[in-house]
Amino acid sequence: MKLVKDKEILVAADAGGFPLKEVVIKHLKAKDWTVTDIGVRSETEEHPEMFQRIGFKVGAKIAEREFERALIFCGTGMGIHLAAGKCPHVQCGVVESVPSALRAVTGNGVNVLAMGAFYVAPAMAIDIVDVFLTHKLGDGYEDWKNFFEFHKLAHDEIDAFNYEEFKKNNFEVKKLGEVILGPPKWGIQAAYETNCEYI
Repeated sequence: MKLVKDKEILVAADAGGFPLKEVVIKHLKAKDWTVTDIGVRSETEEHPEMFQRIGFKVGAKIAEREFERALIFCGTGMGIHLAAGKCPHVQCGVVESVPSALRAVTGNGVNVLAMGAFYVAPAMAIDIVDVFLTHKLGDGYEDWKNFFEFHKLAHDEIDAFNYEEFKKNNFEVKKLGEVILGPPKWGIQAAYETNCEYI
C-alpha cells in the first residue's frame, strides 16, 4: 500500500475539477510528494471521463488497498464523492474549508477528500490538502473525553456496514461496542464559539 507517511498520494478529477487538481499537484510535488494522477490529465481531452467513473476508479484503488488516501476533484466535489463512496472501505468527505477538512480527518477518519473547483479557491485547496495529509483520526481533540475511541468506533461501524445484513436485522445496527463522548473540558458552547472563529 502507498502510504501518506511515505509521501504517496492518489489524485483524480473530472474536467470540472481539473484546474484545481493541477494547482494541488504542483503544490504537492514542490513538497516532494509522489503523486499518482489517474485523470483527467488535460483541459483539451476530447471526451473526458465522467465524474462518477473517475470516482469509481479512485474508490477501487482505496478498496483494494493500493493507496491509503486520495484527493478527488469535480465541479462541486459532490458527484465524484458519491461515486468513490460506493466502494468498500472508502470514507469520503466533501470539504470547502480548513476546519471542515481538519474535522473530516481527525473526527471521521476520511481516507478520500473531495473538493469542488467551482467553490474552493486554489489557496484554500492547498491549505485543506496540507491539513488532510498531516493529520489522522483522533488528532487535536484531546480535551474531549473519549474523542478518539468514540470516533474510531463510528469509523469502524461505517466501514463494516452491510446494508443487506442491516435489513435482515430489522434495520438495527450491528454494534461493535459502546463509547460515550464526554463534553470538552471547556464546554460545548465554548467549543462551538472556537470553531466559529475559523469561519
